[in-house]
Amino acid sequence: MGITNKLFQALQNQSQDILNVMHLVSSTKKLIQQFRDEKWNDLLATVISFCKERGIDVPDMNACYVARFGQARHQQEDFRNEHYYKVDIFNAGIDSQLQELNHLFSEHAIELLTLSTALNPREAYESFRVSDIYSLIDNFYPIDCTDDEKNDLKKELNLYKYDVVQHSGFKNLKNISELCQWMVRTRKS
Repeated sequence: MGITNKLFQALQNQSQDILNVMHLVSSTKKLIQQFRDEKWNDLLATVISFCKERGIDVPDMNACYVARFGQARHQQEDFRNEHYYKVDIFNAGIDSQLQELNHLFSEHAIELLTLSTALNPREAYESFRVSDIYSLIDNFYPIDCTDDEKNDLKKELNLYKYDVVQHSGFKNLKNISELCQWMVRTRKS
């Protein structure tokens, strides 16, 4: 589907910003859901037009659906072809795709990745959010820090935000590894 193509291209681009990818994942999920909820008639019209142009037989969508496999005698009489193609094929296919995206990008994983962008030195001051770093510790590493350590961390992060981020050496950093090395060097001096 064209909706997911943009997302998969972005995921393959290693220089892609995590926050942008997370927004793209969220938007893709919403667009797929919207496609499922609102675009069946458009898709059906396109398929029927395609088939007619190529001389392909199209079943009458209002006719009763007859199961080719299994026991057709247990089937409801008002079960129409359109219902079968929409619910059992179209919706089931889209639901499967949404389920896969939800499995790969759970709300928990998206929150973790979004909060971790606060550690990205590329945007320096703009991306450094004390509240996100504190939430990262509080939500994902609650047993690793005591309440006193969390309070100390919050104070140190606020100091870091106003002091270190303004330092000229900070603006040249490209990744987390360089950030960590730079922090060690500046603490020693």
